[in-house]
Amino acid sequence: MAAIAALATLPAAPAQSATLRIASAFDPQSMDPHAVALLYHTRVVTQVYESLVTRDEQFRLEPGLATAWKQLAPATWRFTLRQGVSFHDGTPFSADDAVFSLERAMGPGSQRSFQLTGVAAVKKIDASTIELQLKQPDAVLPDKLLFVAMMSRAWCRQHGVEKAQNFDARQETFAVRNANGTGPFKLLNYAPDARLELARHVPWWGWKDSQRNGNLDGAVYLPIKSDATRLAALSSGEVDLVLDPPFQDVSRLKQDPKIRVRSTSDLGTQYLSFDLARNELLHGDVKDRNPFKDLRVRRAVAHAVNVELIIQKVLRGQAVAAGSFVSPLVDGYDPALDKRLPHDPAKARALLAEAGYPQGFGVTLDCVNVAWREAVCQAAAAMLTQVGIRTQLRSSPTNQFFPKLTQGTASFIEFGWTPTTDPWNTLNGMVRSFDPSGGGGFNAGRYSNPQLDTLIDAVRVEPDLVKRRARVGVALRLIADEMPYLPLYRRTLNWAASKKVQLVQWPSDTLELRWVRLAP
Repeated sequence: MAAIAALATLPAAPAQSATLRIASAFDPQSMDPHAVALLYHTRVVTQVYESLVTRDEQFRLEPGLATAWKQLAPATWRFTLRQGVSFHDGTPFSADDAVFSLERAMGPGSQRSFQLTGVAAVKKIDASTIELQLKQPDAVLPDKLLFVAMMSRAWCRQHGVEKAQNFDARQETFAVRNANGTGPFKLLNYAPDARLELARHVPWWGWKDSQRNGNLDGAVYLPIKSDATRLAALSSGEVDLVLDPPFQDVSRLKQDPKIRVRSTSDLGTQYLSFDLARNELLHGDVKDRNPFKDLRVRRAVAHAVNVELIIQKVLRGQAVAAGSFVSPLVDGYDPALDKRLPHDPAKARALLAEAGYPQGFGVTLDCVNVAWREAVCQAAAAMLTQVGIRTQLRSSPTNQFFPKLTQGTASFIEFGWTPTTDPWNTLNGMVRSFDPSGGGGFNAGRYSNPQLDTLIDAVRVEPDLVKRRARVGVALRLIADEMPYLPLYRRTLNWAASKKVQLVQWPSDTLELRWVRLAP
C-alpha cells in the first residue's frame, strides 16, 4: 500500500527534466552494498556504488574503478586505481578505501564474501595501487570483483558501519537507508517498500564519454506488488518503465503504440531446492526421516512437475524449460545436461513407493509473494500433490523470504539465481558446502559433497582455461546426477517502456541508468 501511495503522489516529470520513473514488484531491501547479493538489490545499488571492474554494453568485462590489473605471480594480483574519482560527499577515492572495502566485503554480515573466497590479504602499495594476495592461484580473479562495491572508509567509520549490515537478522544501520558511493547517481531518499530516489552525480568520472552515456538527471524506483497497478501506471504515463510486466500481458503490450517491449534471454535460472541437511524436515509431516535425502524422491519431484505446461499456461510461453544447472550464457555450459527428466506422474509415484513413501508425505513450499512466482509455485504444488507429495504453499514478502534462503531454514523452496558468466561464483555460492566465511552462502538446502567441493576449489585455482572448463563440466555432471536442485526454467526477460526511453538491456535483468536516454 505504501508503494501505491507513493505512486499517487508522484509528480509528472517536467519536460526539461530527464527523470526516469521505474516500477517493479521488488524493493532493494537495503542500500548497504555488501549486505545483500540478490538481483533486486544489485540492480539498484550498482547505480550508486562502483566496483573495481564493470561490464560494457555487450556485457563484456571492462575497467571500473580500476583502470588496469596484472597477475604478478600465480597468487598475486595488482590493480591500478582510477585517479580523480570522488565520493558523493566530495571526498576523494583512494587506495585506503579500496583496501577497506574489500576487507569489509570479506567480513561478517557480507553476502559478497563468497566471491572473495581464497583472498588471503589486501594491501596498499601506493596511493593508486593495491595488491591482492591469494591463498592459491586464481587466473580469473577480476571477474569475481564485479559487484564488490567500493565504499568510503571515513564515511563508514563516521557512521559506525565498518561492518556490513546483518540482513538476515534485519539489522538496522545507517548504511541501510543512506549511501555514499562513487557511481553515476547518488541517493536522495530511500523509504523501504515505498520509494527510492536518485539524482545524477555530476562529477562522476564516466560522464566525460558523452557518446556512450545517457541524459538522465535522476531516477525514481517504485516497488509496486500489484501487476495491474504497475501496468496502469505505465499506460497513464505515471511511470516510464516496468521491469517485470506480467507474462500474460506481454503480447498485448507489444501491440500498444505508446509502448516498446524489449526482450532477451535470461542469464539466470529458476530452481526448486531441497533441505538435504536435516534428518527431519522442519516443515513436513514425516517424523525422524527426511524424504528429500533420498535421490529417488528428488527424481520423483522432477517427474511430477510439468514445467512445459507451466511455461505454456502460467508464463504464456515466455520461458524455456531448463535441465542444466547453468544457462547457455555461462562458460562451461553443456547442452547434453539441459535435457529434463520427462513429465511422468506414474514414474513419480513408483519412485516414492520405492523410496518407502507409498502414501506420499506432506511438505511446505516457500515462495516469494510476487504474482508470477506465486502462480508458478501454485501450479507446481498442485502437480506434486497429485502424485502424493502433499505440498502446502507458503508465500512471504521479500524481507522474510530471502533470509530463509540464505539461512537454510526452508524445507522446500523456489528461487532464482542470476549468475555472472564465469561459473565459479555460482558453483561456490550455491552448491559448495556451507561455510560461514562465504562458501555456500546461497546453498539453500545445505547440500554437501566433499568431491564437489574439491572440484569447485580446483576450478578457482586452475590457470589453464581448457582444463578449467573441463573441471566445470565434471562438476555440472555431478550436480545433474545428485540433483541438489531441480532446475525449472529460464525466463524471457521483458521490459516494457515508454517509446521515449532508450536503454541497454543486459541478460542479467539489470538496467544501467548511465546509458539511458529519455526523450522529451
